[in-house]
Amino acid sequence: MEQSADDLLRSKGLRSTAQRRAVLTALRGHPHSTAADLETRIGAAGSSGGGLSRQGLYNVLDDLAGARLVRCIEPAGSPARYELRVGDNHHHLVCRGCGRIEDIDCAVGSAPCLAPVQERGFTVDEAEITWWGMCEECRQASAGSTAGTVSA
Repeated sequence: MEQSADDLLRSKGLRSTAQRRAVLTALRGHPHSTAADLETRIGAAGSSGGGLSRQGLYNVLDDLAGARLVRCIEPAGSPARYELRVGDNHHHLVCRGCGRIEDIDCAVGSAPCLAPVQERGFTVDEAEITWWGMCEECRQASAGSTAGTVSA
């Protein structure tokens, strides 16, 4: 059974505010959301966001990430993205065409599931891998747009 936003916040010792609950609720079913996506979703939800300003949204996201209730990923060339899937050290596959992001489970064992050749005195507990490519839809669109061109 999925925990309520209120229960998740309390489990991490955070106060359960309307703003925090609104952000957690807005992330459910919408992994890899940007702050702009969340702002739109929370705004569309009416007053359930508790009057959340843009700066307030970033403060809430920072609080939730610090408590490990959300994970922030930052693919190159993309705004920061937020997701509720935390603690399992999964990775991401990003489409260069449309920017869609898919979760990829660890290939080997448990976290960090990959280890550096040299740890240099660190105790490694997480690995973050991003694979880049083209999704099926973008590949088909690209193939379709080049199929009609004529070479000179």
